[in-house]
Amino acid sequence: MTRSDLLALTPDTLASLANRGLVKRADKDLAAGSGPEVTTGDDGTVRGTFPDGTVTVLPPGRGLDAADCTCAAAGMCRHRIALVLAYQRGAPQQPAAGEPLVDWSPGAFDDDALAAALGRTALTAAQRVRGRGYTARVHRPTADDPVPRVELPTCTVRFPVPRALGYALTDAAAALRGEVVTLAVWAFRAADAQRTTEVCVGGRTTTPPAAVEAMRAALALADELLLDGVRHAGPVFAGSLRRAGRALAATSLHWPAGAVEELREQLDAYTARETRYTPERLALLLAELHARHRAAGHDPAGVLGTAEAPVTPLRRVRLVALGCRIGGTARDRTAETYFAHADAGIALVLRSRWDLTEDQRPTGHDLSGRRLLGSPLHALATANVVSEHTTRAADRTVTLSRGRIAATSVTPAGSAWTELPRTLLVRDTAAHLRAAGERPPRLIRPRVAADDVRVVMVDAVEEIGYDPAAQRLEAVLRDPAGNGFHLHAEYNPLCPGGLDALAAALADDGLRAVSGMLGRSRGRIVLDPLAVLTADGVTVPDLAPGVGDSALEAAAHRPPDPVTAALRAALTALADAAHQGLRHLTPATRTALTDGADRLRRTGLNGAAARLDDLTRTLHVEGAPAAVPHWVTAQIRLTTTLDLHQEDG
Repeated sequence: MTRSDLLALTPDTLASLANRGLVKRADKDLAAGSGPEVTTGDDGTVRGTFPDGTVTVLPPGRGLDAADCTCAAAGMCRHRIALVLAYQRGAPQQPAAGEPLVDWSPGAFDDDALAAALGRTALTAAQRVRGRGYTARVHRPTADDPVPRVELPTCTVRFPVPRALGYALTDAAAALRGEVVTLAVWAFRAADAQRTTEVCVGGRTTTPPAAVEAMRAALALADELLLDGVRHAGPVFAGSLRRAGRALAATSLHWPAGAVEELREQLDAYTARETRYTPERLALLLAELHARHRAAGHDPAGVLGTAEAPVTPLRRVRLVALGCRIGGTARDRTAETYFAHADAGIALVLRSRWDLTEDQRPTGHDLSGRRLLGSPLHALATANVVSEHTTRAADRTVTLSRGRIAATSVTPAGSAWTELPRTLLVRDTAAHLRAAGERPPRLIRPRVAADDVRVVMVDAVEEIGYDPAAQRLEAVLRDPAGNGFHLHAEYNPLCPGGLDALAAALADDGLRAVSGMLGRSRGRIVLDPLAVLTADGVTVPDLAPGVGDSALEAAAHRPPDPVTAALRAALTALADAAHQGLRHLTPATRTALTDGADRLRRTGLNGAAARLDDLTRTLHVEGAPAAVPHWVTAQIRLTTTLDLHQEDG
């Protein structure tokens, strides 16, 4: 009897089940003639007897962790790996290199199969999570990526061996493996039934009273802010927002809680006269709260968040740094360091913060020497990180700690970018964005960090220039598939040498790839860069030295299309109205709202114009309180229209 599951185990899969060191050791043992004598029972049980007397048994239908071995190792051992390799080499039929794609779904496993393979305890734990509800994104097998996988809120599960649960892989800690594999199977089951890729599994059919009250209180505060404006929101109001955010988080409404917290941060920034505050961001956050409330009945878990654990401990993980982004205020500096988690096929972000004294004004380059995990920030942002002390949150932020000695290692990344999986390394930007499929509107998406971060291979640079009006470096690059894509990098006053370093790296003859946030704008493929890989290594613009005094060639002027210009003008008027407060609108803002409606009509956006007309009419006839829902509807409508127009062009 041939064990197809053992034949399907590739060296990479074996390394994920154990580690690369064990795979190499087992391979050397076989090459030295110290491999096992292999026998196969009628029921498919594979037994290996080694020269030193060690006996290893691989039962059918179970993974390597269920194997029996007489050696002294407490967990995975080289004998199990060596037995698999020996069985593969002695099998009468080796898997063909070009064998056809196995089109299968993990959703085909029923609960009895889950209990048999993973245990009743894991099934019970997963049922508790399903009772609270959870979201997931499934990836079905394709010719380019034949391994089905599921992105759960705080971990990823892969199924590398067709129709074999025992070999399912996850980055979650070993104690959680059975639970998260069960959740992944249920997610596939729901996705297959609904014929979709984004699913919400389980959860309550009604919202608990405490959650209803928390959302009501948050919306009331948002409406109060919209009516009175930021100038009339003092410390007491900021404290009310903080309490409202905590109440939302306590009832598992995590995404609205995040919006409320960011709203409070905007008020703090306004009070401190920091550039971090913008009326446009304020308006978006006010609209987001109402949009999530309005859409909650359609997809509660996806729109509001679920009651999953705040963080999940991960087992030994290898992360590849993709650069970092520096931010901050007069009181602090922040660094967001982005990592590719190759085994999970996603990007993660590590957030760091430093408080400043009154006389400190560090730039990104000054921060590059600050130590994190025992290494300077500039080294961490261009490194391979292997850690046994990692936790991952639902928003894809991670926490790394050194723990005991050698539990976390930081080494240069080298060529690791070019070895990333297709989900992270993009050679055809147009095909990648098509495959990403449709997503919910921005205002109601899960608040997930690094969702769009990718590494894009570069075949040629066709144009580099600087737009002084927008303070933005622009470039036109071409990927290996021949697609042109636009690189846009805004000037960051905290990193004065950033654009100079970026321009120099893009002009380097050894340019190989650029990491950043990949998406569409005005119908074009656009990348917001984080770092650049050349033959000399990785350049992180935000950490680069310099004062920004290089003479950059001017970029070609590209005026916005009439639709984009009309929508942006109308949204600016709405943002000004939110900033001032509907009770305190200036004549200029009222005129801007009326002019914005007329401009939208001239571009054919009659529905959007009607929403502004409703707002101005209600303000004039019924007053500010009655106009609040009309402002919200107009802001949601115009924001979503602009997003769709930017994506589709």
